[in-house]
Amino acid sequence: MGKEALIIVDMSNDFVADDGSLTAGKPAQEIVPYIVEQANKFLNDGQVVVVAMDAHEENDEHFELWPPHNIVGTKGQQLYGDLFTWLNEHEANPNVLVQPKTNYNAFFNTGLAEKLRALDVEKVHVVGVCTDICDFLTVAGADAEGFKTTIHKKGAATFTDLGETFINHMKTCFFTEIIE
Repeated sequence: MGKEALIIVDMSNDFVADDGSLTAGKPAQEIVPYIVEQANKFLNDGQVVVVAMDAHEENDEHFELWPPHNIVGTKGQQLYGDLFTWLNEHEANPNVLVQPKTNYNAFFNTGLAEKLRALDVEKVHVVGVCTDICDFLTVAGADAEGFKTTIHKKGAATFTDLGETFINHMKTCFFTEIIE
């Protein structure tokens, strides 16, 4: 059987910190210990960890819809808190991939599917923010690329009241396994 990958979606200062430009705030901050625990578990088990992060230029047309966020090279685009420390400690590990993305879906025009296939990954686990946007669309992208999908409820957060609805959509639409 193939490997599994944990995809950590958009856990940047702009999406998580209290002063982030598009923050999910406390709900996102509360999932950080769980995500670090899972990332360590995946690496200890010889699995793959992907840090998928929005990467926008200053004049990105994306900002017609959303406030400017995750501008390349800014503190806002850096991983939040203990995740920043975790990545610094593990970035040299060949089973850790940092994947910039310009779309909600971490698989859209990034080459991520090919990178995961090269590592023999068959199943992806998604954690991070926001449950009803980038998490949902990353699960959709993974499904479209033929990967089995899992969402970790303890590792997902959003700034809306639609998190549970979209987790149920993942299960219904993509047969996503839900880990409570």
